[in-house]
Amino acid sequence: MFDSIYSSTVTASQFFIMAGAALVSGFIFAWIMSFRVRSTKRFFIVTALIPFVVSAVITFVNGNIGAGVAIGGAFSLIRFRSAQGSADEIAAILAAMGSGIAFGMGYIGYGVVILIALAVVFLLLSFVPLFEHKKLAADQLLRITIPESLEYNGTFDDIFAHYLKKAENAGVKTTGMGSMFRLSYKVQLKDPREEKEFIDELRTKNGNLEVALLPYTEMQNQL
Repeated sequence: MFDSIYSSTVTASQFFIMAGAALVSGFIFAWIMSFRVRSTKRFFIVTALIPFVVSAVITFVNGNIGAGVAIGGAFSLIRFRSAQGSADEIAAILAAMGSGIAFGMGYIGYGVVILIALAVVFLLLSFVPLFEHKKLAADQLLRITIPESLEYNGTFDDIFAHYLKKAENAGVKTTGMGSMFRLSYKVQLKDPREEKEFIDELRTKNGNLEVALLPYTEMQNQL
């Protein structure tokens, strides 16, 4: 089961056995991962197909150094055509690619074990309260849009002192063709029940422009 099904030359029957195992295992892997990874339907379809795609490439490139270098260059271009993903999405893609290499070398058993075992381990670990930082979970991203004419240094300090445990400046950028500023802060509310009152007081000082309070861990890469 864990020996390579490939001989010195890959026959059509060997290739189709590998393709079937890679596709079935890929869809099972994507289905299990869908219970915990928040992403789009297209992502899970692509994740399910990656083991077969990688295995097919490995099969056809086997022993051909020139083709291997060309394929490696082609794969490197994909990075510049894809948006940055979450850690969960990156882990799913790496697992799918790793199993694809095993399938492509004819090791069907190892490919199946890599995919299914990693999906099950990921699913189980996601339910275990490990590495959860309560302090980090309480952090939020506060965005305040202000008119260009408003001097923002110290303007909101009294409101922050009343409602927040902490407020760290996370950046300033212009918006609205340079007619407004968007201030970003990493904050922690003293009492989450006062969120509406906090936002209402900010709106009285920023001219009723946009105020957003978002989970910091999800938005910190988009500051």
